[in-house]
Amino acid sequence: MQDIERISNKEKKYIEEVLSNNFRTSSGSSMNSKLEKAFSKLYGTDYAITFINGTTTMHATLLAAGIGEGDEVIVPPLTMASTTFAVLNAGAIPIYADVDEETFQINPKSILEKLTKKTKAIITVALYGLSPEMDEIMAIAKINDLFVLEDNAETMLSYYKGKLAGTLGHAASFSFQSSKHLTAGEGGIIITNDEKLALDIRRISSLGYSGVSSGKGKITKNDIQLPNYSRHVSTGFNFRMPELCAAVVLGQLERVNELVDRRIEVASLFLEILSKVKWLLPQKTPDYSINSYWTFVARLKHSSIDWMTFRDKFQELGGDGIYAPWKLTYQEPFYKDLKEKEQNPSCPIAESLQTSLLQFKTNYWKWDEAKRQAEILKKTIDFFD
Repeated sequence: MQDIERISNKEKKYIEEVLSNNFRTSSGSSMNSKLEKAFSKLYGTDYAITFINGTTTMHATLLAAGIGEGDEVIVPPLTMASTTFAVLNAGAIPIYADVDEETFQINPKSILEKLTKKTKAIITVALYGLSPEMDEIMAIAKINDLFVLEDNAETMLSYYKGKLAGTLGHAASFSFQSSKHLTAGEGGIIITNDEKLALDIRRISSLGYSGVSSGKGKITKNDIQLPNYSRHVSTGFNFRMPELCAAVVLGQLERVNELVDRRIEVASLFLEILSKVKWLLPQKTPDYSINSYWTFVARLKHSSIDWMTFRDKFQELGGDGIYAPWKLTYQEPFYKDLKEKEQNPSCPIAESLQTSLLQFKTNYWKWDEAKRQAEILKKTIDFFD
């Protein structure tokens, strides 16, 4: 395997183009528009809207979908708290569904158990790069008239039953934060095929400007120079992505297969090692799914080794740090102070997994380093066997 670059000359070329035009989009340097068109093409969707990050994407989308005060939104607890924050920022109440013990994804059976008359939406999370069981979830949503938002911050070009994760719900959110498959340090994007939803998302993200549309994020200079021009048809936020960030992501998007494949290749090294180990169980990827491995995750099920003991030995032998999953969102300190919340949330499978999952990096751009980390993992396992 060849070494690859995290940031290449493609990204640098687009950055220089933005700088040379002094950030004047009228000079032909509207990277956001180019990125939106390219991302829509990649995913085969009608609309894409860029954002400053992958939390504001979900916040705006929930508002555009009519989710608000008193509404309940079902979410998984085993993920970054931003999924819950988006619900809270929309004025709604997060309700926690448990996860599957083998795939670690939100469990449709638990979703059914958490439904009430107040339920208005579901946010799924493609945790670690794997899609949840979207056929079952969309069937539940159809019967109960629920909006489904895919939180795909941790995936890029994952597949579920031959379909791209991100094209299965009513809208999908992606993140370009520094650790993600594609990055500009920060950034996000929403995709959807719903024209009205796209327009409402755009206006919420763009200060309620009258001149934007479902497919256009900038208002024209000729319009805004007029003295009687009405700028704002609704209230909104300023969630727009800077042109420099869009330039970097556009360059990364042109290398998307190379960047995603590298993580899958690294995960394959780890999978080969774990194939003969009974007490370190990798995240299960069903035969009908393709995992893009934002990170490689395995469950530690050893009778006499705990999480810290394994991590410490791995590091002692020269391994990179192993990340633990986030605390379950309802176990974080902020949750106890919420006024509107699920009373006594309980997700026993997620609670058990949270203390036993080992998250290994997959973003090794130098292949020799990836092989070295795999060899250290094998030595760590051999030490405890």
